Amino acid sequence: MDFSWISLALQLGLAGLSVGLWLLLRHSRQETGRLKQRIESAAGKLQNLQLAFSRFAPDEIIERVIADGHGGIGEKKEVTVLFADLVGFTALSEQTEPTVLVGVLNGYFDRMSEAISQHRGYVSTFIGDGILALFGALSPNPWQGNDAVHAALAMREALASYNRELVERGISELSVGIGLNGGAGVAGLVGSRDLKEFAFVGGVANVAARVQDLTRQHSADIIVTAALKESLDPRFQLRALPTTRVKGVAEPLSLYAVDGFADIDEARG
Repeated sequence: MDFSWISLALQLGLAGLSVGLWLLLRHSRQETGRLKQRIESAAGKLQNLQLAFSRFAPDEIIERVIADGHGGIGEKKEVTVLFADLVGFTALSEQTEPTVLVGVLNGYFDRMSEAISQHRGYVSTFIGDGILALFGALSPNPWQGNDAVHAALAMREALASYNRELVERGISELSVGIGLNGGAGVAGLVGSRDLKEFAFVGGVANVAARVQDLTRQHSADIIVTAALKESLDPRFQLRALPTTRVKGVAEPLSLYAVDGFADIDEARG
């Protein structure tokens, strides 16, 4: 029997099998490459989404939106609201070059935001030269009132330090008024289909803004309401102010200026 034909057939079969395996491997590698590209593309889009969204909502909310697949997050919560506004900033803006003014304002926001975040607060939004910050909105915090007032005192100190820098640069000092109030409201993502931000909706925030307006009238840079005072550490040095009527509130408000915080251990030392 002539085995040469059998040998040739086997060789051709093996060659064909090799080619087939090579083509299969090449196809598999191409599919793997395309799958890797799709994964990388999806990861890049997700990262861009998180980066863009982080400008308007805290990380905790972003993670929940991605996990749930929707943005309809809204919860009723007890929250402490801090509203801060620069006093006399309009006059300063009229006397200062635009580029310098923006730099001054950004420096102010940086320092105030840091003071707030260091005391477990979240800056919800900037309103012109105003700041709206929330305490206890992201997660339950039984000490949120104390945190908010400590943040306000830290803002006072940070502004004093910043003012020294501004004076050295020949720029007028800044002055801030801070109003604080606590109570129930709804915290969640609010806005249009194209743009949403994490916010707190309720009369508590409106009262905090009204109280901030009263800082000029009472010559006090930090004022808290009686509703918030009840939950505060007694070491806060509070000074009673005249009861005042504010728009949108039926009864006059009992208000207190915050002069400082008495650390008992330091006083004993």
